[in-house]
Amino acid sequence: MSQPQGAAGDGYRVYDATTLPANDNVNPYAFSVELDGQWFLQKGKMIAYYGQIDFHGIGHGPLDRLVASSFHSPLHASDWVVAQGRGKLLLADRAFDVNSYDLQDGNLTVRSGNLLAFEPSLSLKQSIVPGFLTLIGTGSFVAASNGEVHFVQPPVRVDPQALVGWADCPSPCHHYDHQYLKGVMGGLRAMTGMGGTSGEEHQFEFVGEGTVLIQSSEVVMAERDAGAVPQQAGVPGGGQGGQGGHGGQQRPQLPGQFGSLQRRFGL
Repeated sequence: MSQPQGAAGDGYRVYDATTLPANDNVNPYAFSVELDGQWFLQKGKMIAYYGQIDFHGIGHGPLDRLVASSFHSPLHASDWVVAQGRGKLLLADRAFDVNSYDLQDGNLTVRSGNLLAFEPSLSLKQSIVPGFLTLIGTGSFVAASNGEVHFVQPPVRVDPQALVGWADCPSPCHHYDHQYLKGVMGGLRAMTGMGGTSGEEHQFEFVGEGTVLIQSSEVVMAERDAGAVPQQAGVPGGGQGGQGGHGGQQRPQLPGQFGSLQRRFGL
């Protein structure tokens, strides 16, 4: 295959199984995991792989012992799989920034839609804060963000839409600006629940020790139904507007599940 025009100057490079990095970024938007065993992956985040790798559904495969020890979030079980084997996995999420992070005998709570993958040496649990998951233990995980991630220390107040997660510190509380609460407009908001949702009026407040992760954008990564066939021409089972094949089928809603927006963002 010929290189695109101007590719040499743009750093164009063709990778194979031997030249892909091991447990490192390929570029800011893709991460390469060197798999020799198992990793937990969120559905829809693997874009390619080399090697002999199998994928097992949570609760529907032969890895119940692994799942029992490392995955404790039944609300999100249908969104995850276990990758098992040897090879290299390429992870990405709609051209968002992707990075790997290490935990050392710690705990980190992250927005569930941002978490792409994690090692089984970490234990995943449902956070008490809706729309977030908590990782506990020692190991690596891969997460996406809408822009570069910044690390800040409490005490700090953060725009809820910019929050990616927090490590080794108490869960946040809500903080509302005084002007948000008083006056006629405050009364209308109290009665109707409408208006006043910007980061300047409402924030998450963190106190104590630890680290808070914030992204370089106030736009939360858009929800994506990982279990559905994309409604696009050329995708097997897709088609246009849900016509033909299985493209018109809806993802089943299992007992105990909330809507996808409720599950991911606590709405």
